[in-house]
Amino acid sequence: MLRLIVFFLLGALSATPVWAVPGDAAVLQAHQAFAARKLATLEHAARAVPADHVLFTYVEYWRLMLTSRTEDARIADFLARHPGSRMAEALRADWLKSLGGREAWTAYLAEYPRLVKPDVAHQCYAYRAEWAQGNRSHQREAVALWFTGRDMPSACSPLFTQLIDAGLIREDDVWRRLRLALEAGNPNVARVVADALPDAQRPAAVLFDQASRDPARLLGAASLDPGQRGDREIALYALDQLARRSTDQAEQALRERAAQFSPEELGAAWACLATWAARRHETRALTWFQRAGAAATSDFQREWWARAALRAGDWQAVQRAIDGMDEVSRAQPVWRYWRARALQAGGQRAAANPLFLALSREHHYYGQLAQEELGPVAQAPAINIKMGGDDVAAIARHPGIVRAQALYELGLRSDASQEWNWAIQTFSDPQLLAAAELARRMEWYDRAINTAERTRELHDFELRFLAPYRELAQQAARENAIDEAWVFGLMRQESRFINVARSGVGASGLMQIMPATARWIAQRLGIKRFHPKEMQDPAKNIQFGAYYLKHVQTSLDGSPVLATAAYNAGPGRAQRWRDPRPMEAAIYIESIPFTETRDYVKKVMSNAMYYAARFGQPSVLLKDRLGTVPPRKIPADSTPDTDAPQEAERTDD
Repeated sequence: MLRLIVFFLLGALSATPVWAVPGDAAVLQAHQAFAARKLATLEHAARAVPADHVLFTYVEYWRLMLTSRTEDARIADFLARHPGSRMAEALRADWLKSLGGREAWTAYLAEYPRLVKPDVAHQCYAYRAEWAQGNRSHQREAVALWFTGRDMPSACSPLFTQLIDAGLIREDDVWRRLRLALEAGNPNVARVVADALPDAQRPAAVLFDQASRDPARLLGAASLDPGQRGDREIALYALDQLARRSTDQAEQALRERAAQFSPEELGAAWACLATWAARRHETRALTWFQRAGAAATSDFQREWWARAALRAGDWQAVQRAIDGMDEVSRAQPVWRYWRARALQAGGQRAAANPLFLALSREHHYYGQLAQEELGPVAQAPAINIKMGGDDVAAIARHPGIVRAQALYELGLRSDASQEWNWAIQTFSDPQLLAAAELARRMEWYDRAINTAERTRELHDFELRFLAPYRELAQQAARENAIDEAWVFGLMRQESRFINVARSGVGASGLMQIMPATARWIAQRLGIKRFHPKEMQDPAKNIQFGAYYLKHVQTSLDGSPVLATAAYNAGPGRAQRWRDPRPMEAAIYIESIPFTETRDYVKKVMSNAMYYAARFGQPSVLLKDRLGTVPPRKIPADSTPDTDAPQEAERTDD
């Protein structure tokens, strides 16, 4: 920490930057040159970095990445001198792709086992290397890579060709992946996959574009041949694209073409329409899911089947939808909780309680809700485990942590976070808590929280739920008559207390205020000559964020759940997602169409519970904090937009 203090104090007093450690300026110059891929500038800067500088190995790594991807001996030497480091992992990952691209299979197989976190390209190269040496032991794993709707790395194309030529990927498997790609909204991937089909069965490439651009016109024309499977797959994709725009039009088109589909295809079509209807909260979604049948629905579709059933209050349908999911999906906390709720609603309390009990031991939104379903059972209070100064000092000397601190102090936040995360990946709980405390002392709040959240048995919830800027937040909450714990719950989710945080859509500061929203708030508050850059000031950012939070809460019948959803996705959307009837807020949250907003609201409201406990507020159940979402007072399609512009600038799926 002394290094950082000296850096800023001396830099503030001098017109020319004064660096805390000799070589710091050169390290930054080297980093900038590496990012710009300017080798000569990088080499010049590297000569000014002392060999004993804590980041000297980074400079060496940057030089290798720009100059030596094929200089195997130099790379092997670096890996041998820096075993287990993040830089060695990154360099090894890059080198392996170079070896794979050169088909240097013997060297590849010798080095591949040392890579800690291989990506898909590495896996494809590894299976190709084994294949080249006559090893077929992983052919099942290689085939499994085929079944995805995503675009795959070019390294995988020769592998897939080998598997197709060997008959391990069959024609039905090609059709299956083509369907997966279209369901995932990736027609370009589907077009490439279709090249593996016989010429006579391959759908025309132009049809993929037509289905994406004008699905209604394509479905209404005579250009699709129902006798060709490829054209029927295109028709299914066109129905999906049309349902994305209008479920009414898609239903009409499906009814007109229903006789042209096989029973399986017809079920897939109804499942597609049902999913879009469920995401729009249309009551007919359940009927369409039942028409599709469980065999025709993917797990993603079954999740929306369960959500539609939740909104309808059909607990038997909730349970059936969840029971139809695969084991991985059923094991997620969300579906364990709602399955227990469905069992409870059906009078099977004895079957529900073990599910609630297991969830109640987990520290998240569903764990809190599950604990409340069990009632006032005996539970030991949370104990905050504190690590001593010696423990923190020992962690501060860890080589990876030392490098992370140096990178952080130089403003290289991305590299610093990656170095930190790599260093702590094998830490024990006490080491994690000591590292989290070190990050807190550095005011590196996002790493403190992230690190404290990784513990398995020993926890410190005061580190997980830090409360910096408390006086500012208290004042803003008091001025706007809103709950301080709620403000902190939202601020933690928005920025992890990174004051310079800036989102991809332009939101900035602790409470992530959009520029147009900031101008609107400034106007409402009578602030003259305002500039959005002022959102980097913690006091003003919290003041504006609390004001906007109160504004949307007031405009949405005082519901904190609706206000939280509005803060993320816009008031108009939060309003449209309401039901004509009062609804349990947990069900409203679960049926939010946007994944980001759905998870956001859960985390903010869960965070608020922990902050309320930390601040000594009177005990309130999470269910009571969520409350009931009041009924929508006007039709969803005529909901007026609020005068605040936040909604127009938020986008999601």
